[in-house]
Amino acid sequence: MDNKKTSLAALNAIANVDYKRTNAPANTITRDMMKLSSDTKNIYETTMIIAKRANQISKEMKEDLEKKLQEFASYSDNLEEVFENREQIEISRFYEKLPKPVLIATQEYEDGKVYFKNPAKDKGSF
Repeated sequence: MDNKKTSLAALNAIANVDYKRTNAPANTITRDMMKLSSDTKNIYETTMIIAKRANQISKEMKEDLEKKLQEFASYSDNLEEVFENREQIEISRFYEKLPKPVLIATQEYEDGKVYFKNPAKDKGSF
């Protein structure tokens, strides 16, 4: 139990996720948790795998959005001047319409696109 933080340390996607072209639903749908956790035989482990993958996707999406918005940044000292850039607004709207990272991660897990290993379980297999 004390190895809780490192138990799912080796969580990675098989390939970089292209969250712009994902087939994940935009809205939350009901899923059969017993079917979803059939690989691990543990609902909580499955939930942690999906949560950690969702954090990775969220971080990647945030970095991508910040990089795109950085192009429009203006470094003026006058706080009263606020520029509304149409392209910047469109980029923000595009990212708002994308499926949430948890939905993308769940879809990846269901499709078998997430590689995961539990060192605590693998310890006994060697």
